[in-house]
Amino acid sequence: MLVFSTQHGKQVGCYLKSFLNSGKKEIFDFKILFSPLYSLLKVSSFDILGPMERFYEQITFIFDRLHGFWEHEELHRKISIGLVLLFLFSLFVIELNRRGLLPAQAGQLIPENHFHAVQAAFVVILILEVISLIFVLPCSFSRSVGKQFEILALILMRNAFKELAYFPEPITFAGNQDKVLHILADGFGALLIFALLGLYYMLQKRWAKKVRWSSELFEFVAAKKAISMVLLTIFIGMGSWNLYANALGIAQTDFFQDFYTVLIITDILIVLVAQCFNPSASSIFRNSGYALSTMIIRLALVAPVYYNVLLGTAAVIFAISLTFISYRLFSEEP
Repeated sequence: MLVFSTQHGKQVGCYLKSFLNSGKKEIFDFKILFSPLYSLLKVSSFDILGPMERFYEQITFIFDRLHGFWEHEELHRKISIGLVLLFLFSLFVIELNRRGLLPAQAGQLIPENHFHAVQAAFVVILILEVISLIFVLPCSFSRSVGKQFEILALILMRNAFKELAYFPEPITFAGNQDKVLHILADGFGALLIFALLGLYYMLQKRWAKKVRWSSELFEFVAAKKAISMVLLTIFIGMGSWNLYANALGIAQTDFFQDFYTVLIITDILIVLVAQCFNPSASSIFRNSGYALSTMIIRLALVAPVYYNVLLGTAAVIFAISLTFISYRLFSEEP
């Protein structure tokens, strides 16, 4: 006996409407068409789904609920308001510390330069972007790589503002020429990478192939969603430990640099998983190339000023070249 709720009926209708509008006239496999709908069916007399299918359905359900919650407009509005309040509160606390109005123990932990408030705001923005990246991973390899370039541009912009923390207040140019050059390098580097990223997205939009629905595609996307959920757990764990260690005064390396190492491992894992579903040489090479570009990003994060811009720019140019070659020269498999 099959039992549908009203919501289930709406979802079935959406899938059918999408299929009928596709204009396909060949005979189709109903199992492929209804593979994402199996989780909507309550079957009492026999079991349609195997263990792996159940796992894929459960992972998809949990991930989609989390993704929907994260992308909700009301949540982003509240986060934006909280970011403004955090920035103002940071300025207020720093000013209190400058005037010696905080307890001695708290005063040792809080900086006295107002520009540290800017850095704190950018850290929160980067955290939000990394979470968005985790939810983008199941979409496509190229889209997740583009998101990583966005984060690299924001990190370079943060580094430019971070240099202001080393300036005296009020700001003076004398004796700070090197810091000014660092600000210019990181700022223009972020701008260059952001501009190249626009070209990268333009090429992706123009040449990206439209993928036909299949049960294998559903399983591949579900596998990437499972990886993303593990990655989200690791991100929360690393972030919690970083906050705890900083509260105890334990020296820590840059959190985003450490997490990018995890991202490289994740990208390589996705390349290997993708090979199980699409073992063609061109797809393996393209995905491996995108993974290599993320490794170059990781090197850019630990490189000194000037070199970080060169490495970041090289990573974007490599991804653009890979996109051009893949879709123009290998658009059709032999």
